[in-house]
Amino acid sequence: MDKFVIQGGNPLNGTIATSGAKNSALPVLAAALLTAEPVILHRIPRVRDIRTMERLLVDIGSEVVEDGETVTIRTSKIVSPEAPYELVKTMRASSLVLGPLAARAGRARVSIPGGCAIGARPIDLHLQGLTKLGATVSQEHGYVEAVAPGRLRGGHIFFDRITVTGTEDILMAAVLAEGETVISNAAREPEVVDLAELLVKMGARIEGAGTSVIRVQGVEELHGAEHQIIADRIEAGTFVIGGAMTGGDLTVTECVAEHLGALIDKLSAAGVKVSVIDATTIRVEPGGTILPVDMTTEEYPGFATDLQAQYMALMTQADGISIITETIFENRFMHAQELRRMGANIRIDGRKAILAGRSNLTGAEVIASDLRASASLVLAALVAKGQTVIDRVYHIDRGYERIVEKLSGVGARISRVE
Repeated sequence: MDKFVIQGGNPLNGTIATSGAKNSALPVLAAALLTAEPVILHRIPRVRDIRTMERLLVDIGSEVVEDGETVTIRTSKIVSPEAPYELVKTMRASSLVLGPLAARAGRARVSIPGGCAIGARPIDLHLQGLTKLGATVSQEHGYVEAVAPGRLRGGHIFFDRITVTGTEDILMAAVLAEGETVISNAAREPEVVDLAELLVKMGARIEGAGTSVIRVQGVEELHGAEHQIIADRIEAGTFVIGGAMTGGDLTVTECVAEHLGALIDKLSAAGVKVSVIDATTIRVEPGGTILPVDMTTEEYPGFATDLQAQYMALMTQADGISIITETIFENRFMHAQELRRMGANIRIDGRKAILAGRSNLTGAEVIASDLRASASLVLAALVAKGQTVIDRVYHIDRGYERIVEKLSGVGARISRVE
């Protein structure tokens, strides 16, 4: 099992490029199941979750051809509308094939998804939505099955709580349903908009993506398309925080600055010298003392829960007390214990983390518990005195492309060892 070995103390200086968004690539890959024609996708990051999704598509019946960051998917026929446990046990996004398979094949059988152990992420909203579109849904032996003989029917779906994957799943099912579907309290994340843009290129009729109400007029079939996915806002935000923590002069390129508005606002309030150079470039320059700034995670356009762990690492270096409130997942503070092993002063009170900085972090042996927790430990290690060894880095491989090479290229002393 691989580990990262990091020697702290070096500022991040230079330019670092952002990869395509994992959380956008996964649903657009699933969307390729909706047509028998080729779907060509550009800027697909080569991370573990993507490879798992591609293997799943092959099992279902797709032909998947990789050419660097370009992936071509052709699904002439659905051979097996099933996502087996052994294949998808590490990936939450397996539920994203429910909608496309039910819409095109009339049947979907998907193992209850796995992924990071950051709290309950039930797919009940996906299932309720499919039921309202006319599918018969059952659950047994660790699998959910949706059966829709004939064509799905449009309907009005109101999500009791905002769900990104639920919105994406129902959106993909609705594009082939008969009649109009209205999705209320829909997620507004950029990844949802990116998926909708691909679906429109494929012939779908969608209005309102990026707002809380999405309207879909179903069509009988979709065709092939070519699409480039958006930049990974979480990866970009992680690097921006890394530049701020280490006191470096770091420019993050090929991102979408607009998608990071909540983070940039918090960093500015914390005294970080951060500037938007243009629509795709953010620069962090050496500044003074980092100030404590409270933060609450929210659905987009609020502060992303996927940047909460990294922000916590930043606040360990703030001069004073800060409070971080996690509203999305109930168990997303597991990184706090490992940060404490490095010398952070953190107390957990339910969904709140109270941090007293400025902590003099020191290197230690720590364990990554989930994808974003891994990133927070990497950031903490960059400023810690001495050597940090991070175990279970397969978590970070799920969502960060070539992170060792990228960070090494801007001055970090980081290596991967077996």
